[in-house]
Amino acid sequence: MNPFSSGTRLRDMIRAIRACKTAAEERAVVRKECAAIRAAIDENDRDYRHRNLSKLMFIHMLGYPTHFGQMECLKLIASPGFPEKRIGYLALMLLLDERQEVLMLVTNSLKQDLNHTNQYIVGLALCALGNICSAEMARDLAPEVERLLQFRDPNVRKKAALCAIRIIKKVPDLAENFINSAAALLREKHHGVLITGVQLCTELCKVSAEALEYFRMKCTESVVRSLKDLVNSPYAPEYDIAGITDPFLHIRLLKLLRVLGEGNADASDLMNDILAQVATKTESNKVAGNAILYESVQTIMSVEDSGGLRVLAINILGRFLSNSDNNIRYVALNMLMKAVTADAQAVQRHRATILECVKDSDASIQKKALELVYVLVNESNVKPLTKELIDYLEVSDQEFRADLTAKICSIVSEFSPEKIWYIDQMLKVLSEAGNFVKDEVWHALIVVITNAYDLHGYTVRALYRTLQTSAEQESLVRVAVWCIGEYGDILVKNVGMLDIEEPIVVTESDAVDILEMVIKQHTSDLTTKAMALIALLKLSSRFPSCSESIRNIITQYKGNLVLELQQRSIEFNKVLANHQNISSALVERMPVLDEATFIGRKAGSMLGTASTPRGPSVNIPNGVAKPSVAPLVDLLDLSSDDVPAPSPSGGDLLQDLLGVDLPPASQQLGSGQAPKSGTDVLLDLLSVGSPSVPPMSPSALSLSSTTDILSSSMNNKTPTSPLDDLTSLSLSAGAAPMMDLLDGLTSSPPTENNGLVYPSITAFESSSLRVTFNFSKETGKPQTTIIQAAFTNLTSNIYTDFIFQAAVPKFLQLHLDPASGHALPASGDGSITQTLRVTNTQHGKKNLIMRMRIAYKVNGKDTLEEGQINNFPRELGG
Repeated sequence: MNPFSSGTRLRDMIRAIRACKTAAEERAVVRKECAAIRAAIDENDRDYRHRNLSKLMFIHMLGYPTHFGQMECLKLIASPGFPEKRIGYLALMLLLDERQEVLMLVTNSLKQDLNHTNQYIVGLALCALGNICSAEMARDLAPEVERLLQFRDPNVRKKAALCAIRIIKKVPDLAENFINSAAALLREKHHGVLITGVQLCTELCKVSAEALEYFRMKCTESVVRSLKDLVNSPYAPEYDIAGITDPFLHIRLLKLLRVLGEGNADASDLMNDILAQVATKTESNKVAGNAILYESVQTIMSVEDSGGLRVLAINILGRFLSNSDNNIRYVALNMLMKAVTADAQAVQRHRATILECVKDSDASIQKKALELVYVLVNESNVKPLTKELIDYLEVSDQEFRADLTAKICSIVSEFSPEKIWYIDQMLKVLSEAGNFVKDEVWHALIVVITNAYDLHGYTVRALYRTLQTSAEQESLVRVAVWCIGEYGDILVKNVGMLDIEEPIVVTESDAVDILEMVIKQHTSDLTTKAMALIALLKLSSRFPSCSESIRNIITQYKGNLVLELQQRSIEFNKVLANHQNISSALVERMPVLDEATFIGRKAGSMLGTASTPRGPSVNIPNGVAKPSVAPLVDLLDLSSDDVPAPSPSGGDLLQDLLGVDLPPASQQLGSGQAPKSGTDVLLDLLSVGSPSVPPMSPSALSLSSTTDILSSSMNNKTPTSPLDDLTSLSLSAGAAPMMDLLDGLTSSPPTENNGLVYPSITAFESSSLRVTFNFSKETGKPQTTIIQAAFTNLTSNIYTDFIFQAAVPKFLQLHLDPASGHALPASGDGSITQTLRVTNTQHGKKNLIMRMRIAYKVNGKDTLEEGQINNFPRELGG
C-alpha cells in the first residue's frame, strides 16, 4: 500500500514520522500526508474519512495547520453511525474553537444529537457543547441541556450539568433557567451526578444573586446533610481514596457551603456543627485528608462564625506548618496571613513555629513566613521577635539577607519602645548586614542619634567598638565615621557613661587613626572617604594636639585621581592653613534634625502639604513624552497658584512655596535664600562674625542649597536625606574658588554685576550627571527667561534614551524645545543641550523655581534622577 495514500492507517503514519531523523524530514512526511488527505477530501472519499480525520488530529497535535479538514468534521458529525460521530466530535473539539465561524453550521447537528434516542450519542453532543460552546450556541441549545438534567441515565445528567456550567458562564442571563434543575441534583445519590450538581449550584450562586438567595433558603440544609452523610459513611471501595470517602465531593460541598455562608449568619449557623466535625474527624497524614482540612479552614474563615471554630481552623494551619511537605506549609502560611485579620491572638500562639519557617531552606517559605512575622509584630512581642530575627541574620543565606534586613529595620523603626533599644538593634543589623541596609535606614539612625542627647557618648563608644570588628560593612562605617566626627571629644573623655557599658580608653590619636584606617581601606567607597575627611576636619578643631597629623592625612589627597577627594583635600587644607580663626565655628556640632520633619520627608509628604486641588500647570509641546507630563506634575505637586513671595527678611523659598514649618534661618540647613543685606552668607549661616560685612555677589558665591555649603554627598542637588543635612562641610566647586569664599571674610567684596549678562548655575549634579543652566532674555520681554540647559555625563558609560522633564508652579509657563539628541557620550566627551522658555506671570513678585526629572538607560537598565532647582539668579528679575 502506498504509505501516503488515503487508506494509510494512523499507526503507519506515526511510524513514518518517528523514523524521521531531522525536522526537515518530518515536515516532508507531514506535507505528503496532508497532500494525500486533501486529495481524498476532493474525491469525497467516505470510506476513509474517519481515518483521514484521525491523521489530521495527530498532525494538528504536532503543530501543523489543519484548517482544510474542518468541514470533514461536520460531515462525520452528520453521519448516522456512532463510530463516525465519535471521531467527528473529537475532531471538532480539537481542531476548532468557539471563535470559528464554521461552528454555526454544527448547531443544528448538535440539536438533533441532543434529542437522539441513543444515550451515547447524546453524551457525545453534550461533551462537545461543553468544550466549544459559544454565546450564540448557548442561547440556542440551553433548553435541550436543561431538559437533559432530568435524563434517566446518570452519565447524561452529569454531562448535562457540566455543559450547563459552560452555558451560564457564557450567558449569565440564562442562569435562572437552571436554578430548579440544579437544586434537584443536590438530592442525587450517585456521586458523579452529585459532584457536578454541586459545582453547577456553586457557579449559579456566583453569577446570580437570585440563585444565591434561593439556595441559601432552600438548599443549605440539604448540602449540610449530604456532607454529614459523606463524613459518616462506611467504607466504600469505589469512592475510597487513602481511607477517605470521595474527597473530591468533600471539597465541592465545602466550597458550596463557603459561598452560601459568606455574609449570612443564618446559613452559617446551620453549617457550624458539620464544619467542626469535618475539621476534627479528617485524618491529616494523607494528601487527601490535608486537602479536605485546608478547604474546611477556608470555609470556616469565610463564613459568619464564632471565635471557637476559627481557633480550631488556625490550629489546623499550625499543624500544617509542622508538615514535611513544603507545599502544605506554604498554603498554611498563605492562609494564616488572611487569618491574622480575623483572630490575631490565635495566630500568635503559633509564633514559634512561624519563626522556624523563616529559617527554612525553601526560599518561597522563607519569604512568606517573614511577611507573616512582620504582620504579627506588636509592642508586646517586638523584642523577642527582633532578637530571633537578628540571631538568624548572622547565619542566613546571602540571597535572603536583603529581605530579612529590610523587614528587621522596618520592625525596629516602627515598634521601638525606647531609643537605646533602637540604637542597639540597628547597630547589630549594621554590623551583620550593613551592606544590605538601604541609605534611608542609616540616615534615620543618624537622626535618632542626634535627638538622643543622653546617648551620644554611649552610641559613639558602641560604634567605635563595632567598627574595629565590622569595618567591611559600609553603612556601619559611615554611621561610625559621622558620630566620631561629631562626638569625638565625648568619645575621648568618656562622657555620659551608662551602667550597662564596659569601660573603654580611647585617646585622641586613636580616634584619628581609625578615621585614617577608614580612608585607606580598599573597601571604602567615595562617599565613605569623603565623610571621613569631613570627620577629620572636625576633629582638627576638637583635638588641637592632633591637628598637624590630621592635616598631613588630608594633604595626602591633594593629588588624588578622584576629583571629589582632591577638591575636599585642597579646600580643607586651606581652612587649616589660613583660617584657624573661624575653623572652630565652621566645624561646630551639627544642629539637631527634627524627627517628625525627617519622617515626613522620608514618606514623600513634604511636597504634598498644599490643600489646593491639582490641575495641569505646564505647557510642554515638544521634547517630553506627553503621557508622562501629567504624572510628573502630580508627583512634583507644583500646581498651586498660591505660592507666596519671599519675605523681605530673606525667608526660605521652599518654605514660602510649600508652606511647611522649617526651623529659623539661623538653624535650618535646607535654606535656599539670598544673603541678607549687610551680612556675609557664610557668617550668617554659621551665626558668627560681624553683621557689618557687605554681601558677596552672586557671581562670586552660589548658594543653591545647603548641599553647596554643608553636605557630604558628591553633588549640588537639594538634600533629600538627613545625611545631606547632617554631614558637615563641602564647598561648591561650581561657584567661587575656596580662596575667594573665605578671603571674602577679610577683604572687600567684589562689585555686583548689574549688566545683562546672567551668571550660569549648576542646576543639578550627581556622581553620574551634571546639568548646567545658561540664561538670556528675549528683547522687550523681561518676564520671559530663555534657559539653555547642558547635560554632561560624568561616567565612562554611554547614556541612551535620554529624556529631560520639568514642572513649574501655575504662575510660571514652561515651554521645552526638543533636545539636541537622546544619547549622552561618556566621560564628558560631549553634551546634550535643550532650550527652555520660562514666562513668569508674576515677574518681580515671585522667584523662579523648578522641579526636574531625568531618565536614561545605562547598559539597558533604566535610571531616574530627580531634583529641585531653587537657585536661579536674582538678576533674572524673579
